[in-house]
Amino acid sequence: MDYVVLDLEWNQASDNNDSRSRLLTFEIVEIGAAKLNSRMELTDTFHALVRPQVYEKMHKVTEKLIGIHMEELQKERTFDLVCRDFLDWCGTDCMFATWGPQDLTELQRNMRFFGMEPLGKGPFRFYDVQKLFSIAYEDQKSRRSLEYAVDCLQIKKDAPFHRAQSDAYYTARVLQLIKDPVALQRFSFDTFRLPEDHYSEVHVVFDSYAKYISRAFPDRDALLADREVISTRCYLCHRNLRRKVKWFSPNGKHYFSVSYCDKHGWMKGKIRVKKAENEMVYAVKTTKFVEEKELGGLMEKKDHARMLRREHRRREKDRKKE
Repeated sequence: MDYVVLDLEWNQASDNNDSRSRLLTFEIVEIGAAKLNSRMELTDTFHALVRPQVYEKMHKVTEKLIGIHMEELQKERTFDLVCRDFLDWCGTDCMFATWGPQDLTELQRNMRFFGMEPLGKGPFRFYDVQKLFSIAYEDQKSRRSLEYAVDCLQIKKDAPFHRAQSDAYYTARVLQLIKDPVALQRFSFDTFRLPEDHYSEVHVVFDSYAKYISRAFPDRDALLADREVISTRCYLCHRNLRRKVKWFSPNGKHYFSVSYCDKHGWMKGKIRVKKAENEMVYAVKTTKFVEEKELGGLMEKKDHARMLRREHRRREKDRKKE
């Protein structure tokens, strides 16, 4: 299997009121990629500029950042032709890698806009090298810039940043230097296309936690009524666990729970409610075993959420009296 390290540059509307931005927020103007083999050796590169078909002017911030002028793009091929060449170059057995999670989403949004099929029928695995760098070299939570990682790893800087070809190369070099087996196991999932039904939902167990990605639901209430979404099953012994702290939310987007397994201890659950491409919603649930002392912060969140609910009810009651 090859690894295709991808980087994109894109343009956007110069005017926030441009109605075209609702159809295609970011129009890709450059594709760069580096191909690594199974031994993480660089074997090939891909680079192409793209002739815009949506936005006639280059956003001033974009132009300054990437140094591409609209005039030099007019002689290039359109996105559909460039993208087909790129996908043929990728081959049929590859795993994508990007710096951050956005590039694959924007690639597929452009593919959909120009009448092309997406990269997969549902969620698929890829390497978010930005996340892997944090796991291997930092605190697992911070998200650094690509240039920061290049400096940290003392990679020679012989090309400017913020161009697709050079950023893909630098990202590939960072990936080559990540040897931590835990980091390399922590692949991410692209969710531009969600599971089509209950049977194709994603369940995966990593070294220290489990992840679940649901199908799409029409709204949050329907999502939170689904048994699989709110289940708290031990991902090690597969038993359904009784929740010691029922699902609660401090903000309406993230939900937390605490369950207990007689064999493996305290399990913290987290559900993130996310918007799908079709205005529906889906859940990304993670479950992780923690020490009892680590639950204090979670209980503080619960108490804060309870206080906010009480305050909301009081305001509603006062409003009705007026």
